[in-house]
Amino acid sequence: MERPYILHMLTPGRQMSPFDINMAADAGYQVIAPYCDVQTDAVAGLVQDTIFSRSPKGLARTGIFIGGRDALVAADQLDRAKAAMFKPFQVSLMADPSGAFTTAAAMVACVEAALQPAHAQGLKDLRVLVVGGTGPVGRVAGVIAAQAGAQVFLASRGGTGAADEAARETGERFGVELQGASSADSAALCSAIADADVLLACAAAGVQVVSAQALACARRLKVAADLNAVPPEGIAGIGVQDDAKPLAGTSAVGIGALAVGNVKYQTQQRLLLQMHDAPQALVLSFAQAFETARAFIAEKAAKPAG
Repeated sequence: MERPYILHMLTPGRQMSPFDINMAADAGYQVIAPYCDVQTDAVAGLVQDTIFSRSPKGLARTGIFIGGRDALVAADQLDRAKAAMFKPFQVSLMADPSGAFTTAAAMVACVEAALQPAHAQGLKDLRVLVVGGTGPVGRVAGVIAAQAGAQVFLASRGGTGAADEAARETGERFGVELQGASSADSAALCSAIADADVLLACAAAGVQVVSAQALACARRLKVAADLNAVPPEGIAGIGVQDDAKPLAGTSAVGIGALAVGNVKYQTQQRLLLQMHDAPQALVLSFAQAFETARAFIAEKAAKPAG
């Protein structure tokens, strides 16, 4: 009898995301087992229960997915899971808390692609401002951009102190340099936007965090990307379908939530399929998500129009 494909889904939250469960089923996993309220100290035990209960052939058909809503906790749990395994007792691991890893990867990959035609450059040495930068997507987007060579500022409505703390904590955890910026009021936001080359809006749905007046402060903006699909738009003037469309009142182009969302969906689907199909154990985090998002965008660009 063929062993079933099993995915164990761990979350420190009260429930596993239905979105992630659906994605796992569509990737071909036949048995999907969610575990809720999983604390980091419990991860090793759950992983070892998983790896010692199947033969090597069965382990190739077994995966562990780590969810939740906190990017730093998910990264810690992924590290604990990896450390709990040893050859030949290994299974594939993937972390994507609240979709933050794949969403951030898709967002930065879309921005990188939009920079190429007009500016013939990636993110290296550019100044990136992340509005909503203390949330899970904002933090990870900042880390990815910093790893690509950008100078990154995480902005917070809580002011400079909250932003500096998030930048320090996140930068230390992932080994990059991040800085804080205040978006507590219109004057602070205008000052932060003034010198930004790239603007990433990662704030809550249904809230406009960058108005037309704030956007008018941008002096050198090249690309702005918005994750908010719920009216009003998070960045004034960016439609949800916009894909590197000129942004009125600026010299920049805008990328909307559904354009990013399509890349995010494809990225998560491809990572889950990689886990499902891999003959050897994989460890998939936001770095692998960024590579996958880049690859999808490149494939899409290479297809002939029509």
